[in-house]
Parts: sequence; structure tokens; C-alpha cells
Amino acid sequence: MDEQNKPQAAAQPSAPVPESRPPYIAGGRPDNRQPRRDRGPFRGPGRGGQRSGGPGASSHGGSRMGGGMGGSRNSMKRMMRMKRPRRFSGGPGTRPSTPASNENRIPSDVIPPIGPDCVRIIPLGGVEEIGKNMTAIEYGKDIIVIDAGFQFKDEATPGIDYILPNTKYLEERQGQIRAMFITHGHLDHIGGIPYIIDRIGYPTIYTRQFGAIMISKRQEEFPHLKPLDIKVITGNETITCGSLKVKTFPISHTIPDSMGLIVSTPLGDIVFIEDVRVDNIKGVPTEEEEKQYEQFAGKEYLLLTMDSTSIEKPGFSLSESVVIDNIEKFIKATSGRLIIGTFASQVERILAVIRAADKYGKKVVVEGRSMKTNIEIIKHLKLLDVKNIITAEEIDNYPPDRIVMLVTGAQGEEFAALMRMATKQHKHVQLKKTDTVLLSSSIIPTNYNAVVKLKDNLYRTEAKVITYLDSDIHASGHGNRDELKWIHEHIKYRFFMPVHGQHYMLRQHAELSQSIGTPKENIIVPDNGSVVEIYDGGKSIRVLKEKAPSNLVLVDGFAVGDVQEVVIRDRQMLAQDGMFIVFAILDAQTGRLRKSPDIISRGFVYLRESQDLLRDTRNIIKDTIEDSARGMNPLNVEMIKANVTDTVSRHLFQETAKRPVVIPVLLTI
Repeated sequence: MDEQNKPQAAAQPSAPVPESRPPYIAGGRPDNRQPRRDRGPFRGPGRGGQRSGGPGASSHGGSRMGGGMGGSRNSMKRMMRMKRPRRFSGGPGTRPSTPASNENRIPSDVIPPIGPDCVRIIPLGGVEEIGKNMTAIEYGKDIIVIDAGFQFKDEATPGIDYILPNTKYLEERQGQIRAMFITHGHLDHIGGIPYIIDRIGYPTIYTRQFGAIMISKRQEEFPHLKPLDIKVITGNETITCGSLKVKTFPISHTIPDSMGLIVSTPLGDIVFIEDVRVDNIKGVPTEEEEKQYEQFAGKEYLLLTMDSTSIEKPGFSLSESVVIDNIEKFIKATSGRLIIGTFASQVERILAVIRAADKYGKKVVVEGRSMKTNIEIIKHLKLLDVKNIITAEEIDNYPPDRIVMLVTGAQGEEFAALMRMATKQHKHVQLKKTDTVLLSSSIIPTNYNAVVKLKDNLYRTEAKVITYLDSDIHASGHGNRDELKWIHEHIKYRFFMPVHGQHYMLRQHAELSQSIGTPKENIIVPDNGSVVEIYDGGKSIRVLKEKAPSNLVLVDGFAVGDVQEVVIRDRQMLAQDGMFIVFAILDAQTGRLRKSPDIISRGFVYLRESQDLLRDTRNIIKDTIEDSARGMNPLNVEMIKANVTDTVSRHLFQETAKRPVVIPVLLTI
């Protein structure tokens, strides 16, 4: 590639901007799960629920409901099976209209146009969480985008698949986007591309080889999208993007071909470093690291941004070379099968395990979809001769002491390979007393309970279990405090903005920068959507009071967009206290009940053992409906339903201290 490469978008700054689209798009699912079936406000009397059709409920859990919901359980199930997942017509790239109303959405700030002598930096994600990393850098009419990751769901987003950066700011300016740069191939930096790329006009993507293969492999799961324009760089080119120039340089991380960026602007150079660590031997950086950062000597940079994930850990992190040496000792000495559970993203470690197994004449079995995908990429790039890899079906053809397994699931994921082995659900591998299991990963805080469950199941098999607490078999890909300080000391900069982490991590990183001499007023701790501007010839920095849109954008089944807060809130309430459905038939003339109301409860109380509660609730429903309908002509059914919801919710909370979602269904005859 030439020393300077001009992306196609830069040559056509006046290209017409595609028409804006609603916030929901059709999107392929990133895994092999079946899509969810459409469902209405409740799922009818299917499996797992409890029903009460009145005092004469049958012993199997409920009677057929009276009134307008006739039909057997089997017929209801047949009706549900006839439903099909929502398909969006219109061809690739089209989006259906948003199924929810736009009321109650937070209005976006009107962001003033960028000034004539101003550099604007907007973190669109990754500075209030671990994940969904994405940043825009803008000067004049030119924008570059750095990374486009996603975040996995958490307790606050039940039923959601992934959380994406909000790209509305870029969608409104897609004609100005000159390029996208991907720093490395982890999903929190590339996972959002299939959901975002068509919204921002398919800019050229620049990345190194391993990242390019990871992006292309993932894109195969989204055939409705146009082919991506990916340009592979070696790590030392300079790419011209309008008035911005981007130079890349290699950095140390847990995946091959990780890189940092130096973005040259008319006001000065920005050093942009995402996930990073410093290779070291007992706290002393290696010669390679020293040489790598020599390029920054003798110059002042306008702005430094850097990873904050492990800022609260003191000292230097454990060297990956120590981890590899220790794992190699286990591979050499273990007399039975050795099962190594680690992150599929720890590509350097995977390569080292395969090399060590080959060195001692052992075969490697790879289990787990993401692990197998990365092995295929390793083969494609010819990073290693993998002739010693065999399939799980061949495992019994070799003595146990000749087998090393690389598996996913060290975080306790329910359907991952290691958990299936631990629970005796794996098709080909049953753990034995003679097996040794290495958990070569630390515990992600949100996965703590799942890892405890995994360990319980592993110990029940009587296999020997070794974790990073027992032996030095795991090192983080994110630098500890002293590593980050070492990088700070090798780059002279005017302004600092920490990225990649929770807010408290960014604050601690800001304190580190201040402790080594950066004035407090030269440090910005941003939120998602903060509009940071460097102005006055590069002498001043500020954060505008206006923010770019930063409300959650969620992948929810086939839909991608702003899921209403009320939907998430209802899911949380259903998970906590269940639901309580009231079905009643009213006389359209008198407003009186035609029969005793039917009740369906799921996840609330066991109805068969709560007959007193049911009797009292039916009486309250009857009184509320008839009192509300008295003198009302014609009947205002919506008002009656609201009154029923309020009175039943209040009564159930008083009696049970629970707040189920109350859904009244009223029919008039």
C-alpha cells in the first residue's frame, strides 16, 4: 500500500446523503438461536402458567376460561405455532416503521455547527461502561470514526441481545464521514458494525489483517447488507481523510494486529490508544515496548486518550510470557486429559497452547463456536501449523495423556462447551477424576454467580480444577496502573481524555494524569455523547452543554433501535413479580358482570394455594367494575380498565408485598 492512501469517501465530499430512515432495521441474528415468536400483551394459557377459572378449577392447574377466550390449550398452542417472526420487506437495507410511539423519548439537543478553527471529539460509547466503544473525531467538514463495538446485555436490559452506541449524530452527517478505523478485532470494538454500517453510509473501514478477517467473518451472518469496503493496513501507513491524516502504530494487547492511531489535525496531533498493556518482565518493560514508544519522544501532542479498564489495579500486570510458561508446564506434566477454559479472544494464548501441545506430542481438541471461528482465522492467515488439532469425535482414539482441550465457557455461560461438560450434557466429553481443568481467565464481575455455578459442577465431577488464584495462568489484556503511567510518561501531551471504562475508572485515570503534572483544567472526563472541543489554536479545551444523542440503542430480536423505557421496565417487573391477568365480560347496557371474572397468574403466586386471595380479589374486581360503570352510558371501557388496574394492584401489594403487572381484559356483550 502507498505511504498515503486516500479513501474513496474523501474524494466525494458532496455525495448525496441517503434519505433518513426510521430507527428500526432488519438485522440477522449473530448466533444460531431461533428467532422469537411474535407475542401480544400476554401469551395466553400456554405452558408454565397458572389459571383460575373460578372456584371450580380442575386439579391439573386450571379450567378452560369462560367467555370470549374459549378453546383448548392445544388449540391455543397451535395458534401460537402458526405465528412467524416479523419479516421486514423492501430488500436489503430497508427498515420497517418503528412499532412503538415516539412519545416520552428524550429530545435531542441541537448541537451548534463546529467552528472554523476547532477539533471536535465525541465519544459515542465506551466511556460509561465496558463495551460499545465508538468515537468520532471531526474537523471542518471531515469526520473519522474509531471502532464500532457492542455491549452485552445486563440486568437493566432484560430480553435484549446487545447494546449499541447511538449513532444519530453520525447519521445526520454521514456525507462527512471519510473513514472508519478499527483498532483491533474484539467484539466490543467490531460487534456493532453490522447494525451500524448502513446507517452511516458504508464508509471505508481501515484495520489490520486479523481485525479485517474477524469483521469479514462476522459479516457473513448478515447477508442482507452490502459488501464492506475493508482496506488492510500493516500498522505504519498514513491515511489521508480530507483535512485529517491518520497514522497507525502497533500496540500490545491479547489479540494480534492491535493498533493505536495518531490523528493529525491542523491544531495538532491526537494520540488515540484503546485497549493496551505493556509487555514486561517483573515490572520492567521489554525492549520491544521501549522501542515502540520511542516514536513519541521530543514532541508535544495535542491530546492523549487511553484505556482505563485496569486503572485501579496497582503495579504492572502479570506478563503473558509467564502465563504461557506456566500453562506449558501443565501441558508437559499432566498425566490425564487437560481441559483449558479461556476467552476465545485470547488468540495469543491459544496459539501458545497449540504450539506447546505439538512440542510434547499431544493432540488439541477445540470446542466452542467462537473458539473454532478463531482457529479458522488462524489457519487462513497461516499463523500456525495446526496439524495436531483433532475433532471431539476422535478423542477416544488417543490416550488421555495425549489430549489437550481448548474450550469456551470459563465465565459460566450456560450453553458453552465447558458448562456442558461440567453438567454432563456434552455429546463427546464426560469429565473424569483423572482430568485436569485450567480456568485460564479472571472472573468478570457480572459473571460471578455463573462462575460459582460452573465451579460447583466441575468439582462434582471430581476432576482437578485450577484457577488463576491457584497458579499464574491468566493475565489481563488491559494495563495496570503503573503500565498506564509508563505510557503517560513516554508521551508528552497538552490535554488528556480517559476512555474505555466505567465513570469511576475514568476519574481514577484522570487523577493519575493530574498526579504526573497535567493541569486539572486540561483533563476531560466525558460521558457518552459529550461534545469535546479543542479550540483557540489548540490552546483551550471545553465540553459543550449540548450532547450528542446517547440514549440506548438495543438489538432486540430482529429489531434494532430505541426500545421504549416502558418496555424494559415491564420486563423488569415481570421478572421480579410476574403478572396478573383479569378477564371479565360486562353487559354493554348495564355495566354489570355477566359471570365471575377469570384470573391468569404467571410468576406471582401459586393460585391453587391462594384461594382466599383470589376470592377477595374477585370481589374487589366486581365492585370496582360495577361502581365505575354505574351511570355511565355508553361504557368507557378504558376508564374502567384503569380503575381495575389501580385497585387490584393496590390490593395485591397490601396482601403480598408484590407488584405484579396487572392486565385487565374486558369484553362487552
